[in-house]
Amino acid sequence: MIVKRPFWLDLIEQAWTKKNVLWLMGIRRVGKTSLCRSIPDVEYFDCELPRTRQLLVDPEAFLISKNGKRIVLDEIHRLENPSEILKIAADHYPKVKIIATGSSTLGASVKFRDTLTGRKKEIWLTPMLMQELKLFGDEDIRHRFLFGGLPYFFEQETLPEKDFGEWIDAYWAKDIQELFRVGKRYSFQKFAELLLANSGGIFEASKFTTPCEVNRQTISNYLAILEETFVVQVIRPFSTHRATEIVMAPKVYGFDTGFVCYSKGWTNIRNEDLGLLWEQCVLNQICGQLQIKNINYWRDKKGSEIDFVVSNKKDSSISVIECKFSSINISSNKFALKELVKNISIFRSNYPSGKNFIVSYDVDKSFVRRFEDFELHFVNAEQLINEL
Repeated sequence: MIVKRPFWLDLIEQAWTKKNVLWLMGIRRVGKTSLCRSIPDVEYFDCELPRTRQLLVDPEAFLISKNGKRIVLDEIHRLENPSEILKIAADHYPKVKIIATGSSTLGASVKFRDTLTGRKKEIWLTPMLMQELKLFGDEDIRHRFLFGGLPYFFEQETLPEKDFGEWIDAYWAKDIQELFRVGKRYSFQKFAELLLANSGGIFEASKFTTPCEVNRQTISNYLAILEETFVVQVIRPFSTHRATEIVMAPKVYGFDTGFVCYSKGWTNIRNEDLGLLWEQCVLNQICGQLQIKNINYWRDKKGSEIDFVVSNKKDSSISVIECKFSSINISSNKFALKELVKNISIFRSNYPSGKNFIVSYDVDKSFVRRFEDFELHFVNAEQLINEL
């Protein structure tokens, strides 16, 4: 049974009011096909099938036959020239509503000769959002952490370790080889495994050259491919080039808590693991609901650090986001509040405008604590999005 996902369906409908061509992108098995099939009054075409590719040999004839309709072109990269039909539709057939899917950004693959700049709207389908757990029948956060946010994996009753491994093999065969033609399978997969196992860590290319048996430039190329195909998210440091700030090294997060746990060899979640995995879920929530990638972290040379920093272009304010799985031991504990405020105060001494958010899983109703000269807004993941 296909689960209806209201947030994503509404996002698609809103996007279609602005452009008739949508690019639905996201990691393999994140649920793109099921989501597309759940769109009301849509005709579905699987471009992996030869008969579908034959239908699209003459793009204009196909689009004429679909005038006024909604259509899905799933796995469109399997076409010989996938950008051609999308460009023709955008320029000449505005009444045909198209949603095309792929496992990478549109410009990542050499198969796309035109990135359709200005002609399309992009939607980034991330792993499951917090409010979707109930839709998929399990609100246990530890289950979400360990099994991950890809619907198939999340719905399993026992940990599907074999399926995690098969997913990685399929990613190599279908995404990397077909779209990028990368050599050295061992080196690439080893690099991906190491990044997932070290999710949330500071990235230094030199640390990977020896275990992956490649040079720094190849590591940089691998990282770009993993980012373009949504296997990792690169969070770059926020900086105005002050002398005390670290301005170069990014942090790299794996795309999904389930695959992070799998790469670490975890088969159960310990209390000390909750913070890291919660931070990953908060990042996923921001990216999915706000559809943004311009998220930063902040760190100075003395080691003071802020988990996430989001800039508001409208009023030039800067939101500070600290992820703490539980708020109970922080909000009423002066010592814990002092430790929390220490880094925020250093950051705010240079960037005073904006709210300070503490995002916790156990916050039901948002509340504010004032400590020293700072207001701390305690929110859950959904409330954070409303505030941002």
